[in-house]
Amino acid sequence: MANQLELSFLDQVREDVAHLAMSYPSRKAHCRYVDVRIAIAQGKGAVAENGMDKFSTEDYSFSFGVRAIAGEKLTATGYFGQLLGAADAGELLKRLEEALEHAYDRALWSARHKSAAREEFPRLASTLYDLSLAPIEIRQDTIPAQYQIDPREVPLKEVAQYTRHVSRQVQALSREVIYNYIGAETHLERLLFVSSEGANIDQTWAITQGTCFVVVQGPDAFQELYDFSGHQRGWEVITQGVDEAFIRYPSLLDFSLALAKDAIELAHSPPCPATDQEVVVVTDPHYNALVCHEVVGHPSELDRALKMETAYAGRSWFLKDLRDNQVGRQVASPLVSAFSDPTIEGFGHYLYDDEGTPARRAYHIRNGIYEEFLSSRQTAAILGTTSNGHYKATEAYLVPLIRMSNTAFAPGDRDPEEIIREVERGYYVVGHRIPSVAESRENFRITAMKVYEIRGGRLGQLYRDGGLIADTRDFFMNVDAVGNDLRLFAIPNCGKGQPMQTKRMSNGGPTMRSRARLSGRT
Repeated sequence: MANQLELSFLDQVREDVAHLAMSYPSRKAHCRYVDVRIAIAQGKGAVAENGMDKFSTEDYSFSFGVRAIAGEKLTATGYFGQLLGAADAGELLKRLEEALEHAYDRALWSARHKSAAREEFPRLASTLYDLSLAPIEIRQDTIPAQYQIDPREVPLKEVAQYTRHVSRQVQALSREVIYNYIGAETHLERLLFVSSEGANIDQTWAITQGTCFVVVQGPDAFQELYDFSGHQRGWEVITQGVDEAFIRYPSLLDFSLALAKDAIELAHSPPCPATDQEVVVVTDPHYNALVCHEVVGHPSELDRALKMETAYAGRSWFLKDLRDNQVGRQVASPLVSAFSDPTIEGFGHYLYDDEGTPARRAYHIRNGIYEEFLSSRQTAAILGTTSNGHYKATEAYLVPLIRMSNTAFAPGDRDPEEIIREVERGYYVVGHRIPSVAESRENFRITAMKVYEIRGGRLGQLYRDGGLIADTRDFFMNVDAVGNDLRLFAIPNCGKGQPMQTKRMSNGGPTMRSRARLSGRT
C-alpha cells in the first residue's frame, strides 16, 4: 500500500525515544515519571453479504500516547495522545517532546488543584491522594509475532474472494437462510513502550478474526445467530482453523456453515419454556465464557471496583468499599476458580501491559474464595499490592484502562458427558448470545444459542430463545460439578471507557453444573 509506514520504522527510533523518556524528568521541576507508547498496525479485511462483496479495506495506523506524573505537594497524572500519518514519521521526536510538555502541564495543573481542594475541603482529603505507582521489575525486551501466513503477504483480493465464497456457501444451505454476513480480517500490530524508569519493551502481535452472522426464517419464527473465531496468529486462522490445547476453531467456512445449520435447526424448534423456580442446569464452555466475562471479569477490574468508572459503567459486587468487600471471603462453591492470564495463548495474550508491567496470572476466585482484582500500578498502589499487568489501551493515543485478558473459569476433573448423565431432569445450556446484567453485576440474565432438555441423563428436546436468570453468588455457590474441558473463545467486542475502547480478549471455562431459573416464554 502506498504511503504506508512499515512496522520496521520503530527499529529506527527505539533508542532515541528511550533516551527522550529517560532524560525528560530531570529537565522539568517536580516531574517524577514519564512513559511513551508508540504503535503501528498494518492490516486488511473484507465483508460479504448474501454471497456478494460488501466492502474490503487495507489500511494502517500510526499513533502515540504519553503520560507524565508531576506535582509539588501532591502528584497527579497527565496524558496526551495523537494519531499520525506516514508523513509525520520524520518529526516523531519533536511531536513526542511537545506531547510530553502537554502531559506535564496537565499533571502540574491537576496536582495544584488537587492540593487546593484538599485544603478547602478537608473531608475530601482521603480521596484526593498523592498519586504513586506500585513498583515493578523494569525490563528491556522484544517479543515477535507468531504466524504461519504473514498478514502483510495476503492479497486483499484473496481476503475478499474467501469471504464471498463462504457467504455463498452459507446462502446455498437452504432457502430459509434469508441473510448472512461474513467478515474476515488479519493484521500485525507493533507496540513500543519506554519509560523514565528504564523500561524498553517492543511487542508485536498477529491478530486474525472471522465473523459470521446469519438469519433464518422458519415456519413459525425466525432465528438469528452470530459468533466469532479468532486468534493471535496469521491468515491461517481463517483458511485452516486453530487446533491448540484450549483454542479450537475450524476454518471460517466450516465455522460459518455449522452456525448456519444451528440457526436452521433452531428455527424449527419450539421456544424455550420459562421456569418460576430454580432448576438443574448444565452450562457448556461457550455459555460460561460470557458468564465469566460479565459477572467475574468486569467486576474484578479495580478501576470499576474503586468507583472510578461508576458514572458510565457501574460498580462491583466484589467491593462495596475498602472496608466492606469480598476479598478473602467465600463467593462460590469450592469447586469454582476463575483467573485472568495474559501469558497463555488467546485473543488477550501479551507479556507486558501498557505500563511495562510483566504480565502474570491473577486468580479472582480460587477454590470459592475471592482473591484478586485486575489492577494497574496506580490502583495496586491504592490497595498496597503489586500490579498484575492489566492496564491496556486499544490504541496508543488513548488512555489505558484496566481490562480483562484471557479471563476464564478454571477446569475441574469431571467428564462433561458424565456431568450430564447424572442429571435426572434439567437443562443443557449451549452457547452465549445476549447479556443483561445488574449495575453491580450481582445478578444476571444471559440468553443462550441452544437449550436442550435433559431427562434421565440424556439430551432431549431442543429449544430456541432461552437462557438463564440467576443471582450471581447463588449460581456460583450451587456449582456441584466442573468439567475438564476448558475452552477459550474469542471476544472481539468488549467496550469500556469514554471515549469507547473496544478490546479483543478471550473468555471461557469448562462445562459446569448449577441451579438457575430458565428464561424463555411463559
